[in-house]
Amino acid sequence: MGGRRWVHALTAASVTVVAAVWPVSAAAAAAVPCPTVRVTPQPSRPPKPAPPPDVPELKTVGGAALATPGLVLPAGAKRPPAITASSWLVADLDTGEVLGACGAHEYGTPASVQKLLLSATLIPRLDPATQVRVTREDLNFERGSSAVGLLLDGVYSVELLWLGLLLQSGNDAANVLARLGGGAEGAAGGVRAMNAEARRLGAYQTTAVTPSGLDGKGQFTSAYDLALIARACFALPAFRRYTLVERVQVPRQPRAKPPDPRGFQIQNENQLIFAYDGAIGGKTGFTSLARHTYVGAADRGGRRLVVTLLGAESRPLRGWQQGAALLDWGFAQPSGAAVGRLVAPGEAAPTPTPTPAARKTPVRAAEVAQPSPERDRRSLVTAGVSATILLVLVLTLWTFRRRGVQGRQ
Repeated sequence: MGGRRWVHALTAASVTVVAAVWPVSAAAAAAVPCPTVRVTPQPSRPPKPAPPPDVPELKTVGGAALATPGLVLPAGAKRPPAITASSWLVADLDTGEVLGACGAHEYGTPASVQKLLLSATLIPRLDPATQVRVTREDLNFERGSSAVGLLLDGVYSVELLWLGLLLQSGNDAANVLARLGGGAEGAAGGVRAMNAEARRLGAYQTTAVTPSGLDGKGQFTSAYDLALIARACFALPAFRRYTLVERVQVPRQPRAKPPDPRGFQIQNENQLIFAYDGAIGGKTGFTSLARHTYVGAADRGGRRLVVTLLGAESRPLRGWQQGAALLDWGFAQPSGAAVGRLVAPGEAAPTPTPTPAARKTPVRAAEVAQPSPERDRRSLVTAGVSATILLVLVLTLWTFRRRGVQGRQ
């Protein structure tokens, strides 16, 4: 029996050595797969950009339970519907309770739901009655992308620009508003203000590169951050009014280039407001890189819920329809059942885990060598071989000892 105890102890020690050399993420191991619908054939899309370096503290904003790439639900909650989105979140706009989520803090590209951050940043700062003349720079955006149809040298009110932004997802309107809100820095100043507002709201995983949401290098957000931004938008009376407008007439522009003597009408692209009971607005988005993104909100019996989703496909359900299905699921959950919360604007930023203090004793050159995957593999192999040799020796000694005892019987 003594030999067996030695074997078990040695085996446990070997496992400890291997675990120390090759740790496994507890969050990844515990992730619960999200209910998803597989789309076939897979649509072609550009390669996904590499997300920013992982900062564990950012993934616990709103609660430790949200720090998972998988599904998180309150105890006893009914399983949510299967959709195509890569990440999503449902929250209460008023209490801030997060009812459930899939990959709440996973990075994704926003597409035109980025315009909500522009709205949260600049609606409080710009006078809606101000008249703005469109410049050539304002019309510098990706051809074929969504636009209101603003004309060079046309003059439009700020309020109309907000309607064009939110109803028609106008990238031209986004450029004009960002320029106006950016002051002397122009549109770049508007984007800078957007990023400052994201930090104020606690949306630490959000980086705006373009005011419109057109793809830009390093531009990311998360389902959780979008919920914070949407909550800030729905706190603004002007936004709540704009996002429910069904259609609006764009006035004629006889002095524009080319002139438009008649004007035209634009309609709200967010079908949720036409088809979902209690809908109070939202925003659609799409680029070939981001795929379909969506933010939608509804009010039932005085309970206001918001849904955010990233990386969805349009089949078998469009983005707003997937949002509607998640809203239905959310309204079926009891009040107070939550897995986290939306932080309030101005809450302290998460503090990164400090690195160990530097030693006061001299450090040899060999000790400051950079980590090497090859050296790590050699260390793992060495540890395993050493443990194996010890195990073989113990087993051999134990076998000879047992044979000796049997020979004396």
